[in-house]
Amino acid sequence: MTPKSLPLGPVMLDVEGVRLTGADRRRLNHPLAGGVILFSRNYANGAQLTGLTEEIHALRNPPLIIAVDHEGGRVQRFRDGFTAIPAMLELGWAWDHGQQQARQLAQEIGFVLAAELLAHGVDLSFAPVLDLDRGISTVIGDRGFHSDPLAVGELARAVLHGLKQAGMNGVGKHFPGHGTVSADSHHEIPVDDRTYADIEASDLEPFRRLIDAGVGGIMPAHVIYPRVDDQPAGFSSVWLTQVLRGRLGFDGVIFSDDLSMEGARGAGGVTDRARAAFGAGCDMVLLCNSPDAADELLDNLSHPMPAVSLARLARMHGRSRPGGMARLREDARYAHALHAIAAFGKREGELPLA
Repeated sequence: MTPKSLPLGPVMLDVEGVRLTGADRRRLNHPLAGGVILFSRNYANGAQLTGLTEEIHALRNPPLIIAVDHEGGRVQRFRDGFTAIPAMLELGWAWDHGQQQARQLAQEIGFVLAAELLAHGVDLSFAPVLDLDRGISTVIGDRGFHSDPLAVGELARAVLHGLKQAGMNGVGKHFPGHGTVSADSHHEIPVDDRTYADIEASDLEPFRRLIDAGVGGIMPAHVIYPRVDDQPAGFSSVWLTQVLRGRLGFDGVIFSDDLSMEGARGAGGVTDRARAAFGAGCDMVLLCNSPDAADELLDNLSHPMPAVSLARLARMHGRSRPGGMARLREDARYAHALHAIAAFGKREGELPLA
């Protein structure tokens, strides 16, 4: 297959199953398409996943960005044949018993997570989660590292370091913080009534640390903070342009959260949501699990990728790992990281290896 020469577009889409269908190819060859997000339904085994990512990457030049939500714990899309990554809250417990050891473990986890995905042709994971674990948000829960902003920032920075060692950048989420609302933005529109000063003093600290560490992407929350702006953060130029770009100095990719989520519906129809996200400062929007809405968006949106967004997105391509998992298993760095994760699992009373 000769790849089609086409600049990346500003929309990330999903695909139907374990192989591309004709409808998938049509959508992914649309000029607005720029990436693909994979889910558990797209995974049967390692060989199949590698074949799927090769097929996606071969469609276009430059290749589409392939992403996945592969955080660890209950949010890990690929399991059989992959190392079972602990929930990030377990790293928070480790932090409480030894900060340096927890940092080192977080780095090893980041390396393994990224190395295994890259060996199968996946460019990036939407991780790490930077939301504070306040025991309030059920959708965050054990996905968050800790309640202490310092602990979250340090552990997330260590995970990012591990990702980068393997050849992958990271995406911090959900800006400016989802941990203080109980509503799940997949099904409701959460509202956080805190002041900007309260949010800045706590929830923004992990984002500052990750930005200083060179994180490549950030994903905003579908949460409204009415004492700052009446729009959800992902549709708010106050949060994305004034705060994230201006005050925090972030110059990476801003990915919207999924536009099909209930928390995004206040912005109107799917095309209106995309326009609102771009108008607020997003570089790329995600639209998942809704083929009809994807077709509607591709048919009606007019938004060529700005040059600055193209430059940012180019940094999110993962560094390929020739030889796949067979070569990775021979890597001493990988073996060392697996040993550290296994030892941690034994201390916690379970062995976190698939």
